[in-house]
Amino acid sequence: MAMPLRQTIRLGGYLVKQKLLRREKFPLLVELEPLFACNLKCVGCGKIQQPHTLLKQRMPVEQAVGAIEESGAPMVSIAGGEPLMHPQIDEIVRQLLARRKIVFLCTNAVLLPKHLHKFKPHRNFAWMVHIDGLRERHDESVSKEGVFDQAVEAIKQAKAAGFRVMTNTTFFNTDTPQSVIEVLDYLNNELGVDNMQISPGYAYEKAPDQEHWLGVQETRELFAKAFGGDRRRQWRLNHSPVFLDFLEGKRDLECTPWGIPSYSLLGWQRPCYLLADGYAKTYKELIDSTEWDKFGRGKDPRCANCMAHCGYEPTAVIATMGSLRESIRAAVGG
Repeated sequence: MAMPLRQTIRLGGYLVKQKLLRREKFPLLVELEPLFACNLKCVGCGKIQQPHTLLKQRMPVEQAVGAIEESGAPMVSIAGGEPLMHPQIDEIVRQLLARRKIVFLCTNAVLLPKHLHKFKPHRNFAWMVHIDGLRERHDESVSKEGVFDQAVEAIKQAKAAGFRVMTNTTFFNTDTPQSVIEVLDYLNNELGVDNMQISPGYAYEKAPDQEHWLGVQETRELFAKAFGGDRRRQWRLNHSPVFLDFLEGKRDLECTPWGIPSYSLLGWQRPCYLLADGYAKTYKELIDSTEWDKFGRGKDPRCANCMAHCGYEPTAVIATMGSLRESIRAAVGG
């Protein structure tokens, strides 16, 4: 299955507007990081390696909302760090929803039961819970036992309270096609989450674990086998069919890092959420002063093995919306 219909319609209208305005570069979604601090130490994360003084900082509500307004993006993914450690995260979400943004709040879900009462279900809001495999695999990834069970219980509580709940799963070279199938079957069929997002792990330079990143060929083989037998149509994946084709190696795509820019306490990150080649103070400065053509596989060696959705899903979405065939294919489930 492809992206939810509401999300697809919203993106379609937004893309038509950009075409009419003749804009070549525009954000589909902004990765908003209102803090870097986290309550876990995941082995594949480079975000919590920031200086201690920066880990103590929290982005003011006005700054967070202002950045999204400046960009004009229709969707926001609030990440970190752990966003639920921000004392005003609920207010940030409320103000973005009031501005008709589609908001995904990314969380490891450990703190979710404690803060759930601060939020209300909304058609444009979803929890995005990190689930990096089943119990043993997930707890190993976050370097703490019991977190998988806490996350599952939190998902059940949020669903029972009427919230839309999604999951985000990162895969590494320790994963097999069977482990991919098992976790997606569990999330889709047993836990019943609304949608699932997947991505091959990207090699953060500061991440504690530097041994288990997937190469391009490994990624293609992993997903081609996991998606075999028409399995991917059975899962509620929050991706365009074009991006899933890309993961399988059925087609190639150019990276469009400007499609999902990242804004944090340091400013607008160049060129994307995964690389840090300096920061711009404004969104306009980011777009106008970044040499976008220098990034992507075959251009920058740091991008050689990257097939992450933040660089390639925007390309896939634009390709989908620009093709009647692909639009129909996405509408009927890929």
